[in-house]
This record gives sequence, structure tokens and C-alpha cells, in this order.
Amino acid sequence: MNISIASYSFHGMFNQGKIDLFGYLESLKYRYHVSGADIWNIMLSSYEEDYLRKLKEAIDDKELHVANLCVDGAHVWDEDPELRESNYQNALKNLRAAEILGAQTVRIDMGGHDLEMSDEQFDYTVKRYKEYTRRAEESGYKIGPENHWGTSRVPANIKKLVEAVDSPAFGILLHLENWDVDKENGDRLCAQYAFHTHFAAWVLPRYEEKIKNLMDAGYTGHYSVEHHSSKNEYEEVEWQLASIRRLLKQAKQGTN
Repeated sequence: MNISIASYSFHGMFNQGKIDLFGYLESLKYRYHVSGADIWNIMLSSYEEDYLRKLKEAIDDKELHVANLCVDGAHVWDEDPELRESNYQNALKNLRAAEILGAQTVRIDMGGHDLEMSDEQFDYTVKRYKEYTRRAEESGYKIGPENHWGTSRVPANIKKLVEAVDSPAFGILLHLENWDVDKENGDRLCAQYAFHTHFAAWVLPRYEEKIKNLMDAGYTGHYSVEHHSSKNEYEEVEWQLASIRRLLKQAKQGTN
């Protein structure tokens, strides 16, 4: 089963200094028996090659793989040109990190706080993602935004962007039920563009429906647990994980 756990799920413990990425990898391997790492870049201690190589070694030693590098602080569009450039430089650092770690997918947000895109925003966003996807194609991973905040929380914006970038290396990290427009249909409409997913706890009563939508769309990526409460994180993640495992098992049996 393609299952991963987002390291953000342990952000409460991380903020208290109780876990780092090496401890997170230990938990994936020995607590949860999951092979897919979904790494939040804020938990990276450094972008120095020595550190990243050590992290890659730990991943390989545990027979894990990086399903996704989830990047904050690098969103493509911002009204402030200086911040746009700073974010661009941060994106480049994270793409290099993703390549060293062997990430299968990378999330870099679209940016933009308004639901509608200006022509300037759209053109700049397409230009940057075209640049990123050329690099992704060369290295064998996929890249794109998450329907995370602002402009990206409109299904029509996602469709327009995917069509404009027009690359097999481009898609989205589908954060289920995280839309400001067309909330009832957003997940179903955008499942076809998904290369990775985040299953939050509040979606749990509808996990079965969401998994079916993804399978119907031909989804082949990871089903990733993302927990948000910062409380009882080990146990809460285990609860969400068990639900996904159960439903994927049932779905597999139903196809046999």
C-alpha cells in the first residue's frame, strides 16, 4: 500500500524539542511500519549537503523513501517583489534538497491571498512552475502546489494552472476538503491532478468516499496521514493511519 505520514503531524512535539527528522524516521519504521516519508521542510535542520546526505543515509538504512517534500516559505507569487525573489531562492534550495533525498514529489505553494488571479500573478506563476517542472522531469519527480491557502483553494484556478504548465511532472498535492469555492466537488474535480494527498482528521468520516474518488481517477500516489491538533500526536496519527489502512485493504479485496 502507498501510505505515508506527514512529519507535520508531529509539529507539536517538534516545537517542544521532543522529535526531529531522525526520530520521525524511527517512528515510521518501528512504530507505524510505514515506508513512505512525507517531510515538512521546516523540520530540516540544515540545507548543507553533509546533513542532507546523513538524512538520506538514515532513510535508506531503514528501507524508507521520501514520498513528498512539503515546502513552506517558497510560495511562488507574492505582491512584494523582494519576497518573491527570496521565496524563489528558498525554492531552489529545497529542490536541491529534494533531489539529494530522492523525493518522489515536491509541494511548493502557488501563493496569492486572493481567490482570483491577476494576469501578472498567473503569468509569473506559470513561468516559475514551468522552470521547476523542467528540473523535475530531468530528475524524475513531480512538483506542484497544494490547495493550501489563498488562490489555490479554487478548483478552477488549479485546472487553469495545470493546463497552462502542461507537463507530466506537474500536478497537485490534494489536501482533502480544503476549498473556499466549490467545496462539495473540489476533491472529486481535482483528483485527476493529484500526485500526493493529505488526509486530515476532520475528513475521517468521509475517508472511504475520498479514497474511492482517488481510485476512480486513477490515482497511484501515496495516501498520507496529516494530523493538525498538536495533541497526543502518536496516538492520533495511529488512529488516522488505521482507518486508511482498513479502507485500502477493503478496496483491494473488492477488486480481487
